Amino acid sequence: MKKESQLERQIRRGEVYRREDLVPFSGAVDRDLAELVKKDIIVKLRNGLYHYPKLSVFGKLPPDEVKLVRKFLKDDNFLLTSPNLYNSLGLGTTQLYNKPTVYNHKRKGEFKLGNRIFNFIDKSSFPKKNSSEFLLVDLLNNISSLAEDASAVLGKVQEKVLTMDRFKLRKYIDSYGNPKTKSFMRSIL
Repeated sequence: MKKESQLERQIRRGEVYRREDLVPFSGAVDRDLAELVKKDIIVKLRNGLYHYPKLSVFGKLPPDEVKLVRKFLKDDNFLLTSPNLYNSLGLGTTQLYNKPTVYNHKRKGEFKLGNRIFNFIDKSSFPKKNSSEFLLVDLLNNISSLAEDASAVLGKVQEKVLTMDRFKLRKYIDSYGNPKTKSFMRSIL
C-alpha cells in the first residue's frame, strides 16, 4: 500500500483549492493532483480548481457554493444569490431556477464549476448579503427574465412594501435599482 503523499496530508475535506494553493506541498503538483483525481480522492472542478469532498451516507457532498465562488474569483467581494430566493418574498413567485447568480467585479458570463452552472454578473455595486429589501429590488430589476406572470407579481409589490423597512428599501432602490425599477417604486412609495 502506497503511503499518503505530502499533498494528501495537507488537504482538508470540504475545501476547494486552486492549483497554486497546493504548489508548496508538492515537488510535482500537476502529477500529484492527477494521481489524486485518478484515485477519486479529489474532484477536478475545472482547470486549476479542485475539491476534496466531504462524505455522507449518500456519497460525496458537493462543494460549498461560497467557498467555490471565492476560490474561483480569488476574491471575497461578491454576492451569491438566486432567483429562487424571490419565492421567499411572498409575491407569488414559485419557479425554481438551477443557475445561481454571482454579482461581482471580476467575471461576466456563465461558468461551469463542477456540476453547476453559475451566472456571473459584473455589477458596479451590490450589498454584502441578501435581504428582503435587496431581493425585492433585484426581482424588479430582473422581472422580464422570470417565468412568472410579471403583472401578477407587480400587483403584489405594493402590499409587500407595507411590511418592509421603508428607509432601507429606499436606500436599496437608489443604490441598486435600474431606471425602470426606480420609476416603478417611486410611484408606490
